[in-house]
Amino acid sequence: MIIASKIEKVDIMGKHLFIIRHAKSDWSLDVRDFDRPLNERGFRDAPAMAKRLADHAIRPNFILSSPAKRALTTAQIFAEQLSIPNKLIHTEKRIYDASLPTLLEVVNQLNDQFEQVAIFGHNPGFSALASYLSQEDYLNLPTCALVHLKFPDADQWGEVSAGTGVIVNFWYPKDGQADSAD
Repeated sequence: MIIASKIEKVDIMGKHLFIIRHAKSDWSLDVRDFDRPLNERGFRDAPAMAKRLADHAIRPNFILSSPAKRALTTAQIFAEQLSIPNKLIHTEKRIYDASLPTLLEVVNQLNDQFEQVAIFGHNPGFSALASYLSQEDYLNLPTCALVHLKFPDADQWGEVSAGTGVIVNFWYPKDGQADSAD
């Protein structure tokens, strides 16, 4: 896997995409999939992962989330930890249960005024998107994983496509660096 040098040394020019899978959800409740909340581990992992991102120089300046409860809650936790106003959190129904082509369309349609965007959603689409954009072998994003991609040659989101991204960071709660048990 090709990973750029430490984030502090990464040129902030160009587009940056943070692909973040929702934190661990609760399967014990009798609710439809869309309404599943985070479980205890999810509420522990999301702030820890957000803090890791907050400790770095490059942060999202816009958040786009699946409207599913577990994804939106994860996005809200990240926004709080990153001091991002709630008005910069938007939902996009196409992200829920999306295929790779749909997710790519969502990314290509992002507003070009935003240079650093975080998207919150679900597998298997998010793993497929991260793999496609970086041209890495299949990246499996566990719950609350974060892949930070830089697009050094993209001035517009519409230019983002297969292999145009460079992985800056790939973090997940059980990688030995987060403040998470379990």
